[in-house]
Amino acid sequence: MLPKNLNEIVMGYIEPAPIKDKENPFESMMSRFHIASQALGLDDEVYNVLKSPAKQVVVSLPVTMDDGSIEVFEGYRVIHSSILGPSKGGVRYDMGVNLDEVKALAAWMTWKCAVVDIPYGGAKGGITCNPRQMSKGEIERLTRAYTIAMIEIFGQDRDIPAPDMGTGPREMAWMMDAYSKAYGTTVNAVVTGKPLVLGGSLGRVEATGRGVMVSTLVAMEKLKINPYHATCAVQGFGNVGANAAMLLEERGVKVIAISDISGAYYNNKGINIREAMDYRNQNNGSMSGFTGAESIPAEDLLTLEVDVIIPAAKEDVITTQNASDIKAKLIVEGANGPTSANADAIINDKGIMVAPDILANAGGVTVSYFEWVQNRLGYKWTRERVNRRMDRIMKESFERVYKASLEYDVPMRIAAYIVAIDNVAQTYKYRGGY
Repeated sequence: MLPKNLNEIVMGYIEPAPIKDKENPFESMMSRFHIASQALGLDDEVYNVLKSPAKQVVVSLPVTMDDGSIEVFEGYRVIHSSILGPSKGGVRYDMGVNLDEVKALAAWMTWKCAVVDIPYGGAKGGITCNPRQMSKGEIERLTRAYTIAMIEIFGQDRDIPAPDMGTGPREMAWMMDAYSKAYGTTVNAVVTGKPLVLGGSLGRVEATGRGVMVSTLVAMEKLKINPYHATCAVQGFGNVGANAAMLLEERGVKVIAISDISGAYYNNKGINIREAMDYRNQNNGSMSGFTGAESIPAEDLLTLEVDVIIPAAKEDVITTQNASDIKAKLIVEGANGPTSANADAIINDKGIMVAPDILANAGGVTVSYFEWVQNRLGYKWTRERVNRRMDRIMKESFERVYKASLEYDVPMRIAAYIVAIDNVAQTYKYRGGY
């Protein structure tokens, strides 16, 4: 059981001070870290080590644009921890990239790797830019400039980038090439999420969505929900949400609502997910005009009468404004940070189980780890082997978190942090500080 003062923190968020929804993702992450650390009885030394990023790098990147002008972009790389192993985390290209966001995402990567027990620390990177308004050549020059600026940070045994918002296999190929040319040798393992011909792994594209599917089915088993009688709504029909929806549909779950930037789409008889994916792919990545479901207000998707909701779009979509209206029995977080810290108490009071982001969407980093292992071995695994090993890791990780939630009498989110923090803290104690 929790000590009385800690129980007050979990239920009312007395300490640290409440933060506003949709504000400062680093503080949001830290509030959960603080609660889990107290539940775990973490000593001050380890707490202070783990709460602070190990390294923060900010660089200016002068890039020649297509019109001959020079534009200076700001790039970031935050290494939160390398206690468990080389740091690992994506690189984001977006106008909203800032140091607080990158710090939060780097810490989330530490806990994500630790909760699924893979030997990585956490990192994150980003460049403040709008890739949609840049040509291919401009993005390539920016990517190579960023790689060279981080040449002493990146490394297959130091810090391993991966794709994130606004980046993909193409950018990873440029990063690997720029890094390899700087060192005069091909270094496949310096990044993950690469094209298959450059050492990418089979199963990587659908890995995060597959991990969400596995987490959903294990959670449904705990809640005694029959997949063949269950309904689901998926917010965000990108790579993660679409693959999760497709894989759940294959296992009997009826997906009755999906959404993307164009709006939300509802069909109480169930949406044909493959048909929806084909439509999206033929419609420049947009669901606009989709006739397999009726349009509904986007904000209504999360409050539909369904068994499961999967927020797989962006952070802070479940807040104090809509949390009390959620009717689902289960929330599986495909996105990073989709539930604001202040909304946690409302969700917990309603008795809704949450498969938290650091657990539910860890399938991506798990298969990234497999890619790195294959690169180091110089040997490729089959898709079946990748999927089988990822499924096992996701199931075992869910069971560890569920067991911790019962042992410490805390919600699944705090339990996931407890499992992750305990893993990192024990390793730190064995390794020691200076």
